[in-house]
Amino acid sequence: MNYTPRDQTVERPNTDGFLRRILVATDGSSSSTEAVDVAIELAAEQQAELVVIHVVALVDFIEPYSFEDVGTAVLHEPTEFDRRMLDDAATVASEHGVTVTTAMLPGAAVEVIVEAGETHDVNLIVVGSRGHGAIASALLGSVSMGVLQRSSRPVLIVRGAKVDHRQQRRPLSRT
Repeated sequence: MNYTPRDQTVERPNTDGFLRRILVATDGSSSSTEAVDVAIELAAEQQAELVVIHVVALVDFIEPYSFEDVGTAVLHEPTEFDRRMLDDAATVASEHGVTVTTAMLPGAAVEVIVEAGETHDVNLIVVGSRGHGAIASALLGSVSMGVLQRSSRPVLIVRGAKVDHRQQRRPLSRT
């Protein structure tokens, strides 16, 4: 009987904690801000690296001026808001002793988040949930649910504070 040795890949256990690398996606919403806070807390507890990403649209659509106009699509130019949310997350992570990397990535949110999880070989993806109701999520789609369904990595969905959308509506003005 001939024995031919085979290469075996043995994953080195993370001696510092269960998680080595955590990815969190932010869009600046209150629920994604809470997701960033949770990810920073987990990264600090686990002595894990943190990757913070913000996915930006490839194009911005400019609404038509009139009924005859069809509108225009222009390449998205990152704004100060886009940059600031990443900078703010990096600052807070650093204050908590967390090694952090940030990236602004163009594309469709679900696909980019899932791909970033694979590219960075993360142990956990953290995303926020806006808490749309079942009907709104069915109509609008849900980034968090899309990531959960498509990712081969564990996903933590952080539900934002419950918001009463009825209170956010402005009353119709009477004239």
